[in-house]
Amino acid sequence: MSQSPVRVLHTVASLGLGGTEKVMQSLVANLDRTRFQPAVFCPHDGERAARLRELGIETHIGGDLLITVERFRPQIVHVHRAGWTDPDTLKPLKMTNVPVVVETNVFGRHDPSSLARIIDCTLFVSRFCLERFTIEYGIPAEPPRYSFLYNPVDTDFFAEAARTDRDFSRPVIGRISRPDPGKWSGLALDVLPILARDVPDFRCHIIGAIPETHAFVREHGLERTVIFHDPVHSDAEIAAFLDNVSLLAHANEAGESFGLVIAEAMACGLPVITHPAVGFRDNAQLELVDHGVTGLFASTAEEYANAVKFLFNNPDEARRMGDAGRKKAARLYRAQTITAQLENIYTELLRSKGITP
Repeated sequence: MSQSPVRVLHTVASLGLGGTEKVMQSLVANLDRTRFQPAVFCPHDGERAARLRELGIETHIGGDLLITVERFRPQIVHVHRAGWTDPDTLKPLKMTNVPVVVETNVFGRHDPSSLARIIDCTLFVSRFCLERFTIEYGIPAEPPRYSFLYNPVDTDFFAEAARTDRDFSRPVIGRISRPDPGKWSGLALDVLPILARDVPDFRCHIIGAIPETHAFVREHGLERTVIFHDPVHSDAEIAAFLDNVSLLAHANEAGESFGLVIAEAMACGLPVITHPAVGFRDNAQLELVDHGVTGLFASTAEEYANAVKFLFNNPDEARRMGDAGRKKAARLYRAQTITAQLENIYTELLRSKGITP
């Protein structure tokens, strides 16, 4: 007699277009439905809810997590959160004695609350976050309690959708982020007047500009150089945007705990220029981008501008870096591979509780 699929409930604070929500959607979409029955709980509605339902994934929007858990009766609850104390999510799971609780810890933070003891496995989104957690909190980050699982990327789609006839000598850079000041760095702006001065026909395409960006462009007379774009809502729109640039220009004051846009640009065959974050901030961007292999690092505006100019002036080198990035993304971040790794984690955790999936 065949057994029913394992019921897995993913919980997330939002169903908007952010990276955390995108990662959750990718994981539940790629779970093997013959083995796992996924569902999603979120206290607030959002654009991804309709997409999940189109994929045949049960959604529970609003209401009480406790009631959802009692009705769905998950064997596994997978919590996507920043890592800080979150009693609204964990208390219902403790009250209902959910067999296995997994968390994706997006920012590598520690929850010292007693409720956090119900978590069976914490998955950080990069090796950097895992190792920093050990150093910062003095907690041995060892599996199965602590591990890392890279964010999934639809590398198959990006490899097929991205153009193969890209002219890397075109003096065009691109940047994608949310319109959030926390996603910006002064470096991202300071480099623009230098490149506008030194590179004929230089252009910069931006998704996710903030008011300070618009003000900077006006103050420096860069209205013809910088082109602003509306937010994108799908991988197809991301690929189309990246088709029109020669490299991804990344600059984020706080750094990245993973860097989904970086991984997606790599999957499209683009070299990436990024920078180290100062101090104990997130630095997984340096884990994704290998200096001189899949892109370049720069610490100052002059260094950054020189890195951009080097790639414009050496298109064969830019193409080599882009190809290396595409291969790395397919090897490490492919959504189907990441989800298969997650399925193995689920299975082993269930077995450790005496549950045979």
